[in-house]
Amino acid sequence: MTSTLHADRKMPPTSGAGLPELDRDVSLRFAEFGDRFEAAGAVGLVVVGAPMIAEIERRHGEEARVRCLESLHARIHEVAEERLRTDFAVCLAEPGYDEVMVLLFRKGSSAGFFRTEMPGFRQELERALQSEGQQVFYPYQRGGLRLPTGVAVEIRNPQFGLASQLRRLIDEARRDCAFAIEAQRREVRHDLLEMILDHRIYSVYEPIVEVESRTVYGYEALARGAEGSRFHSPVSLFGAAEEHGLVFELDCVCRESGLRGAVDFPAGTKLFLNIRPTTIHDPNFQEDRLIETLQKRQLAPTDVVFEISEQESIRSFAAFREMRDFYRSLGFQFALDDTGAGYAGLEELLEVEPDYIKIDRAMVSGVDQDPARQDVLSAVLQLADKMGAQVIGEGLDTLEELEMLGRLGIRFGQGWLFGHPTPLRASE
Repeated sequence: MTSTLHADRKMPPTSGAGLPELDRDVSLRFAEFGDRFEAAGAVGLVVVGAPMIAEIERRHGEEARVRCLESLHARIHEVAEERLRTDFAVCLAEPGYDEVMVLLFRKGSSAGFFRTEMPGFRQELERALQSEGQQVFYPYQRGGLRLPTGVAVEIRNPQFGLASQLRRLIDEARRDCAFAIEAQRREVRHDLLEMILDHRIYSVYEPIVEVESRTVYGYEALARGAEGSRFHSPVSLFGAAEEHGLVFELDCVCRESGLRGAVDFPAGTKLFLNIRPTTIHDPNFQEDRLIETLQKRQLAPTDVVFEISEQESIRSFAAFREMRDFYRSLGFQFALDDTGAGYAGLEELLEVEPDYIKIDRAMVSGVDQDPARQDVLSAVLQLADKMGAQVIGEGLDTLEELEMLGRLGIRFGQGWLFGHPTPLRASE
């Protein structure tokens, strides 16, 4: 037993195929695990699922999937070495499963094993992976993530074969993992619904600056979830809403937040407000109520620019044009967001006929050093001139980028160069 333990924890021996034992999947190690189970009398299993790896493989290919699994395997093994003091093994699941498994072999009479050691290790593992998930899957997955885990324990029963008990152990851990996923899903939906119903969404405002004069032309309202919550970042907020079918409900609250936070809005500037094509169904977006809300903020329709959000494609251009023409007749203007990012394409550009074309940060970043980007922006500017639209370069980080926009003839810029988005009032 000592040599096997040493092999798993310190210097994994290589198999005949030249792969470390730790990297061989569980199906290839059934005989070994069966012997260790027989000797100990009990075995516990913590299975860590990584369902997001399937999407990573779809986007980036099989090599990315393998790298992510290897990285996850390595981090889990590190945590196991730090936390576990006696016999354990870490391995991948069977081919086709994006999982890593940790097996703990213990004496069947060890009462604290199931009651304290297994839950404690599971919690420690979950905490480590939640805080470091972004690094584990970098650069394929950005942002925090929670990896579901499942736990099971088998006590050796001579009536059954070792392989049968190990298979039952794995199946039970996977059922526990599925239960954890569903419990987490319900918790996220509950918290998101609560946040939407309580209107615990606030807005920060990012300045849009005139390039030549360096004066503020307008502010874009950007929604944020409650401070310190899992939904604080817009990616997490709208990602959860998409998953749980609450995008329309969230969008209504975000738009209301953008208007609510525009207290003492600077005179002579534009408020850029993100909307979706489905906004037309929001009762608060109907003409009378919208105008009334604007008047409370001492705003007129001519002060507001509706940005077509990158989060939702326009399914019916005919319906959208009807909505656009109606609100444009009231004095509102329209901007097309994220042009050049793959969301807003030429069809949207032609159909929306925007008053402003916002160039995505991917095309603006480093434009001062990239002649190809300069050519693309010049081409967009020529098209915008023919359409009677103004161009706004997003994601500005440096003065050099700003100066290049000016040399290209682009009138407006937006980005952290002018400061991070903040509420218009400290109380917000």
